[in-house]
This record gives sequence, structure tokens and C-alpha cells, in this order.
Amino acid sequence: MGGLQRLSSAVTVPAAIVAPLVVAAILAPFRGTFATTAAALTMVAVIAIMAVSGNRVAGVLASLSAAVWFDFFLTAPYFRLAIDHRAELETTVSIFVVGVFITELAGRSRHHWQAANEATEFVAMIHDVADLAARTASVPAIVDRASDSLVRILSLRSCRFDLKMADPPLARIEPSGDVVHVGLHWPAREIGIPGPEAEIVAQWKGRVVGRFVLTPTPGEAVSRVRRIVAVSLVDVVAASVVDQPHDS
Repeated sequence: MGGLQRLSSAVTVPAAIVAPLVVAAILAPFRGTFATTAAALTMVAVIAIMAVSGNRVAGVLASLSAAVWFDFFLTAPYFRLAIDHRAELETTVSIFVVGVFITELAGRSRHHWQAANEATEFVAMIHDVADLAARTASVPAIVDRASDSLVRILSLRSCRFDLKMADPPLARIEPSGDVVHVGLHWPAREIGIPGPEAEIVAQWKGRVVGRFVLTPTPGEAVSRVRRIVAVSLVDVVAASVVDQPHDS
């Protein structure tokens, strides 16, 4: 995912700078017959495309680029970064301000869309493990499915189930989502889960049935929501296997 985001930025950021220039240059020959307000709206449309297809940086750069090239190509005196008329100055400033506003709206919409997709994916993972248990699958099969899901949820390098508890205990993800390491709360949201290994205890109604041992990806930040989902998934496993014989 990080690689795709970097690739997207590498494409959209230059495009955000160049696209308004190209559009303004295309409109320049028609400025005598093309209304200034229509040209301004066209530039705002370009900003909206960049903001939706890219990120906040792309949107802000597109807003700045659109304002500059609107001034350069479409306001008198032409081909100079100067404006003689107050109305055209206000239009130029408005292009930038409206562009930044659109960028912020697009960023918020993108965040909500990603959060909704994540929530759907998490529910599907928990349902998948619960459904597997309901079909009386073996303990190893349930554990393997849960381990695969934990790797995805927590961006782990690997994950395994262990019947024995560590002494002394490893860094632990608590039911609240907090990460406790050597008695201290660890800022996993900023710097990730501490390694080389951490754990989530699998217990049901006070009975410990084992633990999932996590090998985190160094420096990979993990949100509290993801940690709580991981604990919930482990709870499903614990409830499913507590009365079953352990074959693993």
C-alpha cells in the first residue's frame, strides 16, 4: 500500500502543477470570446480533478498553479504576473481559496471512504473465523485463519499461536487496544508495535487458552482501531477453541 501511495504521489504531484498550465495555455487564444468567469470555473474543475485523484499536496499545488497561470495567461496585462483590475484579482484569489477548500473536502471524503472500507474488511475477517468455528473446523485450521488475518490487520511480518505463556511476558496488546511494554504504554500509533515479538493473550471467561505471538514490522504504525479489532479476533478464537482439544 505504501508503494502504491508513493507511486500515486509521484504521478499526481507533477500533474497537479502541469495540468493547470496546459489548460490555461489552451484557453489563452480564446480569452477575447471566453468569459473570465467561465475560464475561472474551468481552472477550478482542473483543481477538483487533481484533488480527487491525488492527495492534499496535489490539490494545494494545483490550486496555486491554477491561480498563477490564470493570472499569467487570462488576465491583463497578459503574459505577466500582474493584474490591473480588482475584479480579476479577486477571481484569481478565489480560484486558490476555492481550490484549497475543494482539496480539504476531497481529503475528508477519501478518509471516510477508506475508514468504511477498512471497517467492512475487519467485520468480514471476524465473521470468517467465527463461521469457520461454527462449522466445527479443527483448532489448527481456526488458528491458521486467525493468524493470517492478524498479519493483515496489524501489518505483521509473521504470527503464530503458542499454548505457553512467556516469562517474562512480551509486549502485549491489551483488550483496550493499549500496547504495554515493560510496564509502560507504548505509542504504537506513532512508532508501531515493539519487537522483536509481542503477544495477544487468547482467553475466554477468565481461562487462558494460549497466545498469539506477533512479529511486527519495525516502525509500521498501527492504529488503536486495528489493535482492538485484532484483540476481538483473538477473543473469537479463544471462545471457539476453549472446549476443544488442542492438536497444534
